Amino acid sequence: MATNIGMMDSAYFVGRSEILAWINSTLQLNLSKVEEACSGAVHCQLMDAVHPGMVPMHKVNFDAKSEYEMIQNYKVLQDVFNKLKITKHIEVSKLVKGRPLDNLEFMQWMKRYCDSVNKETSQNYNPLERRDTCKGGKEASKKSAPSQSSSKGSTAGSKAQSSHNARRIDASVNSANHSVKGSKPSIAVSAYDEQIVQAVKKILYATGDDASVVEEAQAMLSLQQKGAEPLSPIAELSEERTSSENQKRKNILNLDVDTAGISSLSPRQRLSDASDVHCSGSPLMTY
Repeated sequence: MATNIGMMDSAYFVGRSEILAWINSTLQLNLSKVEEACSGAVHCQLMDAVHPGMVPMHKVNFDAKSEYEMIQNYKVLQDVFNKLKITKHIEVSKLVKGRPLDNLEFMQWMKRYCDSVNKETSQNYNPLERRDTCKGGKEASKKSAPSQSSSKGSTAGSKAQSSHNARRIDASVNSANHSVKGSKPSIAVSAYDEQIVQAVKKILYATGDDASVVEEAQAMLSLQQKGAEPLSPIAELSEERTSSENQKRKNILNLDVDTAGISSLSPRQRLSDASDVHCSGSPLMTY
């Protein structure tokens, strides 16, 4: 067992946070500083955890405030050391002053010693029950209870925050899906306009007197008019787009009426008429 260890031993390189975590988990306490254990009561109970029945816990005072009361706790600890033949010197005069470094070094030694003892003896140890026999032991146990409640509260708060974030993500996804759905009518209208321009170009730039070209263009326009009918009741289109769409349909009707005359013209006359239409800024040539 580690009764005598040098100052360069790895035990003295253990940090404060690890020491505090070890004390609080072993004894179910809520210490925030190592020097809070300067009264010696914590050291006595740590020895009681690894050597059950060896420490007279009824003599330990967890409510020790004065140096005299603290010294009484260290006397109990020294008696336990003597029974176990532990030769570690306890610098009581320094520890009761509550100096951080002195208390840290002694607690580092305590941890090294307790770790070297068979840990099976402390697995079934009940620190709250053993501390109830001490003076001020019940009060010390009550102080650790709020920290456990606050940790549960923080866990519940983190779950609530996670649920809130999940709802925000779902709302964002729904909004994005709505935006995508709302953009489909505009895409359909653009495709419809493109097909109209293609039909007009097919008629104007046809070569020869082949009437099949005119018939093919008329068939394209007829199909597009049928496909465009479901788009008419869409509520998302603005009044300006509706007016523009009506104008385009009028132009298509006029085009259907004039196709017979265009088919009878010679290719040279068709090119001349196409140039006149382009110069006049007709909406049929907006491509």
